[in-house]
Amino acid sequence: MTLANSGLLIVDKPQGVTSHDIVAAVRGALHMKRVGHAGTLDPMATGALIVGFGNATRLLNVIVEHDKTYEATIRLGQRTATDDADGETIAVHPVPAMSCDELRAVIDARFTGTIEQVPNTYSAIKVNGRRAYDLARDGQDVQLEARPVTIHEFAVLDVRPVRVAAMADGRPGDAPEDVGSGDGSLPMLDVDVRVTCSAGTYIRALARDLGESLGVGGHLTRLRRIRVGRYRVDDPRAVTAHVEQRTFTNRDGETVTRNRAVLDVAGADLAAHALSMIEAAAAAMTVIEVSDVEAADLRFGRRIRVAEGTPRGGWLAAVVPERNDLIAIVEPCGHGMAKPVTVFPVA
Repeated sequence: MTLANSGLLIVDKPQGVTSHDIVAAVRGALHMKRVGHAGTLDPMATGALIVGFGNATRLLNVIVEHDKTYEATIRLGQRTATDDADGETIAVHPVPAMSCDELRAVIDARFTGTIEQVPNTYSAIKVNGRRAYDLARDGQDVQLEARPVTIHEFAVLDVRPVRVAAMADGRPGDAPEDVGSGDGSLPMLDVDVRVTCSAGTYIRALARDLGESLGVGGHLTRLRRIRVGRYRVDDPRAVTAHVEQRTFTNRDGETVTRNRAVLDVAGADLAAHALSMIEAAAAAMTVIEVSDVEAADLRFGRRIRVAEGTPRGGWLAAVVPERNDLIAIVEPCGHGMAKPVTVFPVA
């Protein structure tokens, strides 16, 4: 089996590299420049990163808008600048014992359904053409506006008391100790959760806001994305990767060591893990079969008539299955017709 020049990969991103590092690893494995991903994962996060190559990169704008499911651990009692474990601690507060039911009551009342959420300052949102995290690192005061997001599920799976050891200056250390040990340590809670949410939701911000609503602060210590739409990290074809360190001399003559992502499969073995264009489209949207004449019409930008009962909302993938040919992404436009939005070249 050979690797087609267009398709989709579900990559299980490891901790310690960026989403761009994964894209770079796929580019290297495929010897192809046209590679992109659908939805950034922070370096601390692991899990499903959807990577398209070739013509499948044109599917990514559809996939990125899909609902997502995460598993995470929130530490209540400790705030950080980035709302996750990679940031500097900026406030601590001892946390009284709380049950799962008590936490669920707060979450159900304030953090389910459609809510307003202010993204973290250290996010990739652009402000006047620059990333918010770049502005924050330059010491600028970044004010991001609240935006509506939808939380379909915010389940509390487990609650564990921990104690965080205080450092010499009174700030907490990084490693939790056994409860009851360590003089001067602070009682906190680690909360395991599962969140299913709309695109654009920041789980870091949920951790921060849950902590604020309880008056103790909070941040993420673990984040794993297990699903993007119909693409799941436990799919048998998901590609795993690992982290290796690379040391080099930069233009200033300094020796620099950085992490890089390395795929655990490459070459011909990668072919068995790639979703074809039609498979990728079928997981992203409703598929409609079209004739050769209709395929030609779509590729010339013409509208086609769709069968009665075809969904009236959302995108549709028009395919000629006997040729394994994805023709176009189309949009219903009324009166039983659909118009092409994105047209793909002949397979």
